[in-house]
Amino acid sequence: MLTKNIELDFGKVTIHENIIIAKLNEGILFDVENNKKLLELGKEIFNQKNYGYISHRVNSYAVDPMVYFESANTKNLKAIAVVSENEMTRRNADQVERKFYKGNNSFEVFQTLEEAVQWIRTRI
Repeated sequence: MLTKNIELDFGKVTIHENIIIAKLNEGILFDVENNKKLLELGKEIFNQKNYGYISHRVNSYAVDPMVYFESANTKNLKAIAVVSENEMTRRNADQVERKFYKGNNSFEVFQTLEEAVQWIRTRI
């Protein structure tokens, strides 16, 4: 399995075959500008190939829900998964963030990274 680690100013990204896994820094606001950087990275790495994105929330940070509008319009981004062991983080992603993701592609929330990876692979 191809694995590549990339350090960004707002967190660490790991590329696994056709999946981007991001662990963002404690206390940041993940906003539209940060999301553009991730989408550009996806475009650069995967070109036109389908891929999935996993937000592995090991740290506490805020997400601007506006990021989902642009993500939903990225044709080859086929699935977004949020992973957290924290029940409140999962609930917030499921009940709030999901409402902003208005795309034909999938958005799901998981407790473990393994579950998210398996699910993403069924979507791409």
